[in-house]
Amino acid sequence: RALLIREGTRLCALPLSAIEETMRPLPAEPLADMPPFVRGLAIIRGAAVPVVDLSSLLGDDDARRRGRYVTLRVGARRIALAVEAVIGIRDLDAVALEAMPPLLSAAQAERVSAMGALDGQLLLVLGTARLLSEAQWTLLGAGAS
Repeated sequence: RALLIREGTRLCALPLSAIEETMRPLPAEPLADMPPFVRGLAIIRGAAVPVVDLSSLLGDDDARRRGRYVTLRVGARRIALAVEAVIGIRDLDAVALEAMPPLLSAAQAERVSAMGALDGQLLLVLGTARLLSEAQWTLLGAGAS
């Protein structure tokens, strides 16, 4: 099972096992000396949670409006992933899922390296996410959603 999200023209599948919840975006307090994909800290359920902008991680630094936060379990911590839209949960065939390109294959190498230096566990979680092609999207019947 995977949570499908849209980020610009990209359709992505995040492993449901890593998802805690989705929510409307909350204000994030910027942090000094962070890479451009770290938006800052948001107070989520009473705790300060780092917010990573997926679009920026993938190399698009446009100030696009973030439609949702997807909170991920990363070890004993939570990280909010700012995304454009959450589509829903779908069952994906494990073999087909492995054949899909990794989400981070679309990211800039220096940003992936910076993320790994900041948080290796987050890098592992996002390493299991996949990009879906338009054909795969259509086969899922998600194009009508």
